[in-house]
Amino acid sequence: MEPLTIAIVMVAALLMLIFARMPIALGMGLVGAVGYITLASPWALMAYFNTAWVDKFMSYELAIVPLFILMGHLATRSGISAAIFAASNAWIGHLRGGLAMASVAGCAMFGSISGSSLATASTMARVALPEMRKHGYSGALASGSLAAGGTLGILIPPSVVLIIYALLTEQNIVKLFLAATIPGTLAVIGFCIAIAVYVRLFPEEGPTHEPASFAQRMKALKDIWHVVAIFVVVLGGIYGGFFTPAEGASVGVVLMLITGLLTKGLNTRTILDCLIDTAGSTAMIFAIVFGADIFNVALALSQMPADVAAYFSQANVAPIVILMGIIVFYLIMGCVMDSLSMILLTVPVFFPTIMALDFGLMPEQQAMWFGIISLVVVEMGLITPPVGMNLFVISSMAKDIPTAQIFRGTTPFIVAEFFRIALLVSFPVLSYWLVDLVAN
Repeated sequence: MEPLTIAIVMVAALLMLIFARMPIALGMGLVGAVGYITLASPWALMAYFNTAWVDKFMSYELAIVPLFILMGHLATRSGISAAIFAASNAWIGHLRGGLAMASVAGCAMFGSISGSSLATASTMARVALPEMRKHGYSGALASGSLAAGGTLGILIPPSVVLIIYALLTEQNIVKLFLAATIPGTLAVIGFCIAIAVYVRLFPEEGPTHEPASFAQRMKALKDIWHVVAIFVVVLGGIYGGFFTPAEGASVGVVLMLITGLLTKGLNTRTILDCLIDTAGSTAMIFAIVFGADIFNVALALSQMPADVAAYFSQANVAPIVILMGIIVFYLIMGCVMDSLSMILLTVPVFFPTIMALDFGLMPEQQAMWFGIISLVVVEMGLITPPVGMNLFVISSMAKDIPTAQIFRGTTPFIVAEFFRIALLVSFPVLSYWLVDLVAN
């Protein structure tokens, strides 16, 4: 068979294995290995395995991943989610739909520490869901706001998926963190607007309650000063050039550990649990990364990414049409795949294609713009029925809320996400303006 035909068969076989519920790491590794042998030889695959493990996992930049995961687990076990939600609730919880807005704000703050969407959704749900239900919030609004708020962990820095995208495309991690700031802020604003519109249409689903006193609000802020301090030190230090992302992650781990010990949220047992959970999460991510590497190397041997990029760069099709096609593909695949796997699988093909097109941007700006759009669309897949992962996280924690209600509750947030995607596509400057501002 022709190399391109082999590549197409590989992609089709992988999709079939994914739909058959084979673990994505195993599926990509197996299909990639067979493709590699077919395109080269068994001995070439053995030679690749001989060096690939060391080349891939001795990467200094990849050390950021387990460090930020550990920081997130320490934050989860420290119990700071309750303080974060209490602070948000004290300031905006009394508004109609305010508790849902406070949940979104709390998810944004916690996501800036944990870097994980699933961890953000599950941790904040433990705190916010009982409070919303106690105040008469509907199951749809309560669960929908938490599922949507949880997605913020994938984009608001530090984000593990954003780090992987940077490594795949050889982009600057610090600049990508900066680039994600405005789109992440737009998400928070968009979700709050969606809640405000929803409760205006259905006021009984998000009732008001008595506002907190000024003293209570000040106390709530005092209870989260350490969270703000960690966020400022870690990201401020990285952006300011005081230390590298890996060093910043190390500083974040130490500060979170000290905070947890001082607030008595951590002890020897919980720290050990955090280390074990981090090892498990890191092993899973690295397995997916290595499986994707085998698959992508085999695709590279077939010349498929280069051929696709060359075809679209010479085709008489507007670049924006190709971008919209990629977005639609992401939306469909987001219903059945997790975010990290989708980025690892598609970026090696889509990134060269996008970079070969003329959008009137500098190469670095175009790379950041496409990265942010990719993550926003992948993020949307976490709350898109029928297989949005955040939906099932919330469903497992809110057993009294029917799944159909949870699906209905995400509708206004999906609409808000479509508006955000439209903004980012129409105004690419939103994805790189802050980077250019800091650079100048």
